[in-house]
Order: sequence, then C-alpha cells, then structure tokens
Amino acid sequence: MTAPSEELHPAVPYGTPDAPRIAVRGEARLEVDPEIARIGITVAARGKDRRAALDDLTRRNTGVLDLIKTYGDAVERLETGAFSISPELKEKGRGERIHAYHGRVHITAVLTDFTALGELTTRLADLDLTRVDGPWWALRPDSPAHREARQQAVREAVQRAREYAEALGTSLAALVELADIGAENAPPPYPQAPGSRMRSMAYDATEESAAAPLDLEPQRQRVHAQVNARFTMAPPRL
Repeated sequence: MTAPSEELHPAVPYGTPDAPRIAVRGEARLEVDPEIARIGITVAARGKDRRAALDDLTRRNTGVLDLIKTYGDAVERLETGAFSISPELKEKGRGERIHAYHGRVHITAVLTDFTALGELTTRLADLDLTRVDGPWWALRPDSPAHREARQQAVREAVQRAREYAEALGTSLAALVELADIGAENAPPPYPQAPGSRMRSMAYDATEESAAAPLDLEPQRQRVHAQVNARFTMAPPRL
C-alpha cells in the first residue's frame, strides 16, 4: 500500500550511471512596450424625478460614446458595463420621500494609439459629471513578447545544462522532459504587470476652452517565463 506522502510527491526519475540526468530551470525576464491601454469611464446624471435623470443619463452616455467613436481605429474595443439608477431619500422627514435620482453608466474603452489616448482622456474628463479611470497598460494574450520570453527561457535552460555537463568534462545526450512551471494554473485574461494609473473627475465643468491633452508615457511591461528541463548526458569520468 502506498503511503500518503508518496502519493502527493511521486518519485523523481533519476538517471543511471550509464545515462546520468541533469535537471535545470530556465528563466527569462523581458521589458517591452505595452500594446494596449484600457480606460474606464463613468457617466453620471442627477434629476428631481426618475425620467429627468434617465433622459439626462441617456444624453450624456450617447455623447461619450459618440466622442470615443470619432477616434476610429485607435479604439480597438468599446464596451458598456453596469448601468444603475437609484433614488436618494431625504434625510429629514417621515416616510420614504425621494429627494433626487442618481444614474450611472460604466464604459470601458481599449485603445492601441497612445497619442490619441492622451487627447481622448482629457476630452472625456472635461465633460460634466464624467469620471475617467486608468489607463491600465497591457500586452495582448497572444503578444509575440510572450513567445520570445518562453523561447529565451528554453535556451537558458539548455545553456545551463550544457555548462553543468562541461564542468564534468562531458556533454548533453538527449532532452528527457521540458515543462512549464505552474502549468496547471490558468493565466489571467490580460497579462498583469504593475502599471501607472490615472484617475480624473470632471463635475460641472464651466471652462469654454478645451483642456490641453494629457501627456501619458506608456509604462514598460514585464514578461516572465520559466521552464523545468531534464537532460541525459554522456557518463563523465570522475
């Protein structure tokens, strides 16, 4: 009967005197420019009655969407998220007396043109009752940077194993195993990397002149790859 510890930790396949094995880890770390930037836009409205708040929210939401769409191919994706309209009760007085209604719509935009990004965020933040969050810089899931990092990690593993073999006065014979580290863990939808975040709010803007576009510097993205590799080598003379 197999002991519980042996079931959780299966035996590592060791080599033999005629075919010694080398186990190494290859690792690569790259810094590359981001490919996309996401911003979150929250459009708000307030009215004395539900219909007035809803009409105002609809008008502002349409204006924001129309503004974003004017940037054409610079906007890769445009999505509307949560929508809400809720009553605000009066603090004083008996009963459920409604003071006003508040409405909100959340929008997400993904841009690939970072020059247009600075101008768009500024124009959005200059609108009444409009909040802008972001940008969140990222790489696409199929970015070539991920492939390059994986390939570098494999090359680094081969080089490290070769150096060990050379230190023993021998050479590598064959690759036995190559595996990602943590391959059982599902990756996130977008590669996560520390990114700068801009948040701005615009409530009741009254200036007639347009604000100067924000100068947003894209933050470099860190790509990390690791592999485990096992090789056999020719028997060394010890």
